[in-house]
Amino acid sequence: MNVQTPESGYHYNVMRRAIDLIDQGGETLSLEELAGQMGMSPAHFQRLFSRWTGVSPKRYQQYLTLGHAKALLRERFTTLETAHNVGLSGSGRLHDLFLKWESMSPGEYARKGAGLTVYWGWFDCPFGPALVMGTDKGICGIAFGAETGEAAAMEDMTARWPKANFVEDTEKLRPWVEASFGADRSETPLHLIGSPLQIKVWEALMHIPSGQVTTYSEIAQRVGSPQAVRAVGTAVGRNPVSWLIPCHRALRKSGGLGGYHWGLPVKRAMLAYEAAQADA
Repeated sequence: MNVQTPESGYHYNVMRRAIDLIDQGGETLSLEELAGQMGMSPAHFQRLFSRWTGVSPKRYQQYLTLGHAKALLRERFTTLETAHNVGLSGSGRLHDLFLKWESMSPGEYARKGAGLTVYWGWFDCPFGPALVMGTDKGICGIAFGAETGEAAAMEDMTARWPKANFVEDTEKLRPWVEASFGADRSETPLHLIGSPLQIKVWEALMHIPSGQVTTYSEIAQRVGSPQAVRAVGTAVGRNPVSWLIPCHRALRKSGGLGGYHWGLPVKRAMLAYEAAQADA
């Protein structure tokens, strides 16, 4: 069921341990010390991260530090008015800006999935085990179980559409999943199931190019509710299609990470992964 290599889930586990060690030892932790504490030789650690992220462990270590969010806001902040042009100019990843999507009508959403068949399956991805759900129209959910546990992730996702018929079918989802975590995410159709405000917020999120970040207040401004930052933050947190709808790219104005539904280590890992890819 892997969508990357058989080692991709292993990579997340290594990165998760690295986050904890960097938090304890700071950015000054040497490559040798970090590799040693993880039970690896410096050469193996170097190869592992360089192959996966395209940058050296020392560079990647900088992306994982707690201060990295503030650096992103200084160096890679984008307003949503200009985000699309940023993507077109080449400094953002163009494929993020052209995801094919459609949403349910408010009436369909209110029926809580009644009459809807939702296919699901677990897949290995760069951020650990991913629970992917989809309808006949496209992916409607991606959850990550590394921090919350797989049972909790499944319970969370099925509770969003409690009247739907859930059918396990990894083969039906596999082509979409491979595109989602591959080189061209624009090949992945999305089927968004949410309230009108949620849909507007999720659409705004899809205009933030990979390697860029924005703030919750910028998103509120974009959707025409500049005073409703809290409501917008809630809608960001209820995003059912993690990674493809990049709620991990929304930060607090202060440079704080804000919350992340599937665990802050996953959000930090995603931001670090994208920054490394952008710099590679």
